[in-house]
Amino acid sequence: MKRIKKNFLIVTLLLLVAAVLFLFYNMGNNWEFALRLRSVKVAAILVVSCCVAYSSVAFQTLTNNRILTPSIMGFESVYLLIQTVIVFVYGDQTYRVLSSLDNFSLSVLGMIGFAFLLYILIYKKGKDNLYLLLLVGIILGTLFNSLSSFMQLLIDPNDYFIVQGKMFATFNKINRDLLWPSTAVLLVLLTVGFRTTKYLDVLALGRDQAINLGLNYNRTVQLFLVIIAVLVSVSTALVGPITFLGLLVTNLTYELFKTHRHGIIIAACCLVTAVTLLSGQFVMERLFHLSIPVSAIINLVGGLYFMFLLLRVRKL
Repeated sequence: MKRIKKNFLIVTLLLLVAAVLFLFYNMGNNWEFALRLRSVKVAAILVVSCCVAYSSVAFQTLTNNRILTPSIMGFESVYLLIQTVIVFVYGDQTYRVLSSLDNFSLSVLGMIGFAFLLYILIYKKGKDNLYLLLLVGIILGTLFNSLSSFMQLLIDPNDYFIVQGKMFATFNKINRDLLWPSTAVLLVLLTVGFRTTKYLDVLALGRDQAINLGLNYNRTVQLFLVIIAVLVSVSTALVGPITFLGLLVTNLTYELFKTHRHGIIIAACCLVTAVTLLSGQFVMERLFHLSIPVSAIINLVGGLYFMFLLLRVRKL
């Protein structure tokens, strides 16, 4: 516990330093405008960090594997398909027909539906098979991506820019209309989520052990799949998809905080994710002058790390 407390203190201090640097470094003459703009970015980064951290850790516990995340399993493909269908149907009238809140609600409902589909295909039938889950997720994700690409070829080139803006994660154009509702949804889900972390500790033992200990396995998995779907939709709707962020931060957290208690792991992962995003965004804005999006670097490093983990597991 002493090591865990020490690492918590270090990560918290790193987060404070990263936040102070991001907020106050080189503010220029119009400091009020700069501080207001940067404060929105920091708030969005904190919301996304908590969403990614909880959803990734919970999903890895459900699948009993540390190299899987909701992004890899196709949740973000569902979001992109929904956005493409909306633009395909309404074209340049999209923003007039659907408000940001309506778009957000459709995304949440669609991703919850995808979560229930995975639940029915895998867990409802009693098939606790990791490889089957991975196969179903990859196939459905590929199918959704193919459908999205096909419709993107059919829509007007001017309308395509609307979809293109949803394809890449960015913290430079935060939808302020969704920030506060997303924060409210996050607080509610985290309240429920942290009260149920004890069930994640039991689920980590495996399906048979969890059932023997008296846990309603199917109902508990269903609850966590809904929480994961909503959290992923919140983060994706705010900034766009960041495929390998969850993979990076969860494994880094597991290395720093070697404990089986999910309450500690999830809280620590939120801090680690926030430090990663704040530091990355600071470097991209101040050193590279926004020439490279932070999501591109995260996906590149995360993809390489994913291959490393696969090769390491194969050797073991």
